[in-house]
Amino acid sequence: MPENGFANGGRSQEIMDSGKSAESGRCFSWPRRRCFLCILLVAAIWVFYNTNIMEMTADWKPKWWMQNNTAKWWMQNNTAKWWMQFKSATYMEIPPNTTDVNTNTSDSSPAVPQTEVVHLTENPPVPTAEAPLVTQLTTQNKAVLPTPIPYVSPGPYSVEYPYEYHFIINEPNKCEQQKPFVVLMVPVAPHNREHRDIIRSTWGSESTVLGKVVKLFFLLALHPGEGAEQIQQQLLQESREHQDLIQSDFLDCYKNLTIKTMVMLEWLDSHCSSASYAMKIDSDTFLNLNNLVNMLLNAPKDNYMTGLVATGAQVLRDPRSKWYLPVSVFPESHYPRYALGLGYVLSLDLPKKLVEASRHVKPVYIEDVYLGLCMRHLGISPTNPPNWNLFHVSPLFYNRCAYSNIIVTTANENTDRVWVWKDFKRPQPFC
Repeated sequence: MPENGFANGGRSQEIMDSGKSAESGRCFSWPRRRCFLCILLVAAIWVFYNTNIMEMTADWKPKWWMQNNTAKWWMQNNTAKWWMQFKSATYMEIPPNTTDVNTNTSDSSPAVPQTEVVHLTENPPVPTAEAPLVTQLTTQNKAVLPTPIPYVSPGPYSVEYPYEYHFIINEPNKCEQQKPFVVLMVPVAPHNREHRDIIRSTWGSESTVLGKVVKLFFLLALHPGEGAEQIQQQLLQESREHQDLIQSDFLDCYKNLTIKTMVMLEWLDSHCSSASYAMKIDSDTFLNLNNLVNMLLNAPKDNYMTGLVATGAQVLRDPRSKWYLPVSVFPESHYPRYALGLGYVLSLDLPKKLVEASRHVKPVYIEDVYLGLCMRHLGISPTNPPNWNLFHVSPLFYNRCAYSNIIVTTANENTDRVWVWKDFKRPQPFC
């Protein structure tokens, strides 16, 4: 060690100085000569050793060595402690059958202070079922570190919930600031900017209806395919422009609609419980907000869920069906009452209750059915709407009179929804 070389040199000088004092004025005796020769030998070794080190590492410095080797030592001895400390940090769940991406029904100015944005690290890996994506997420003020827990699939007809998902883009203070009467929650695929812009320019543009505040949010997860990093950067920019995106850290695909719905309920309970009602509505729809608010002015305040309520719906056993469930997953032949997912309304006391019920009800990938199962667990039945004609799961052909008497309808794929909205809002009698 270099430190030994320096110590030996100091020790040699000390012995030489003491020898001079003792032998002053006399010749050296043999024992003292032998001691002197030993001293010379030690000194020669010290000079050779240090010269060799300097030749090998001309820029060697003790401070540099301590900095680099101390860091290596710390890493070797503290890695296990580091992983244990962040055991509960962000983990991205990758469910099976994630190639069926829902693109429709479900699926630069400075950021405003209430917008909470978490940035993905550069060059994130592409998620696959075999290699779950574990992403380090960082905020402006802190880092959320990943937990390397191996993914275990819950099966093709179940989903990973409950689970501690996190929000990457959030609007945590909007409800508190604007105090809406009804909150519109629109699940949409991350890449589907077109649907979001159409909604923003049509029924999503109405912020006050019949004297009541209406607030719109889009609910997203992570893009599952190629170009994920580019889409994520576009979403961050879109969030800065509109402040209406809420994004969580699971994979966005049709099989994960139940996760998206439950994360939506978690968000409503945490950040929007002061509102009176929320409506989950698909992104390819037409919404008549006047009729919605008018219905809610006379609706119950507690334990209330309504929409197009299905009663006695049969479980589909054909494996070719998009909504197939095997007997091993759901042995009952019929579902309990549930409100169809195109658009359902609930009072804001229900999100907390439904999240709690989900801890006791096995999750399936059909999100509206799963909410029906949770409602049954709570002993609460969805309420029939005042008029069955208010909710249309099949596209309703547009005319102003028909659309003036509904709350929501699925739009035809080729419908120009912006034109429909402008025509519908013309200041003329509907019928």
